[in-house]
Amino acid sequence: MSTLSRRSLLALGASGMVLPVAACSSAQDDARHVALVSKGFQHQFWQAVRRGAQAEADAQGAILTFEGPPAETDIEAQITMLQNAVTRNPDALGLAALDSRAAALALDEAASKGIPVVAFDSGVDSDIPLATVATDNRAAATKAAQHMCELIEGKGKVGIVAHDQVSLSGTDRRDGFLEGLEEYGPDVEVLEVQYGGGDQAASADIARSMVAAHDDLRGLFGTNEGSAIGVLKGVEEAGRIDLAIIGFDSGRAQVEAIRSGEMAGAVTQDPAKIGALTVRTALQALSGKKPEKVIDTGFLWYDASNLDSAEVQKAVYL
Repeated sequence: MSTLSRRSLLALGASGMVLPVAACSSAQDDARHVALVSKGFQHQFWQAVRRGAQAEADAQGAILTFEGPPAETDIEAQITMLQNAVTRNPDALGLAALDSRAAALALDEAASKGIPVVAFDSGVDSDIPLATVATDNRAAATKAAQHMCELIEGKGKVGIVAHDQVSLSGTDRRDGFLEGLEEYGPDVEVLEVQYGGGDQAASADIARSMVAAHDDLRGLFGTNEGSAIGVLKGVEEAGRIDLAIIGFDSGRAQVEAIRSGEMAGAVTQDPAKIGALTVRTALQALSGKKPEKVIDTGFLWYDASNLDSAEVQKAVYL
């Protein structure tokens, strides 16, 4: 293990933002340390990523620290966490960037120290990461648009409530959905994209405003867990239960909404797989193996018809 001591890890864990693996032997003190900095901490998605990463670290005898800001809008907090992580000299570093450009200086420092970097969930605007472990967000959102067009029979107005416009996952999901609407529903009218920061309350406000301004609105797409649940709440509060609502990700609230018929369907990633492959890729880099530049973790469309299938149940994170 690098200069980060066991005592330092445990002290960090007491803050509630960094989750280290407990250890009690000198052998573990020499274990490789992988530090992951995620986009957030509160959503079920990130907790599932952490669980997958932890399982892989345990299996390989590595030490894992996992941290993220309280909200996915807090870019400054994430950059501070990233800089602090680099300062602690982990053996390898994983980053799910909220802002693909803002992380540049910290990544440069990591490179200067010889710390291998793996991007996960979102890529970064840098050549420093050895690999990016992520869903093909553009293709996944295109699939969501295809289903939206089927649900509204290729006509009417559709709104998009996106979680951000600075991360690659945010822009890829937005653009993929727009491309899908153009391909599968050329007669569909798309409203101006609105951004709720992945916050349920803000996304609900946006959805209510869209409904109020457009009596002929037929569908809404939320680009992540918080956005999708916010859209659902806003639509329910506006009394428009006839709208086709499609989400992204698969936390408990979305799964229950799809089971009950309140939400038409969603695209899910496999967050535990993302976490596990991020740690595995980082450890492979430490052992001298050159990873693939892009590691696609896949996606699934799910709705009431296949929700209980083994394939979908393996990916959802309740």
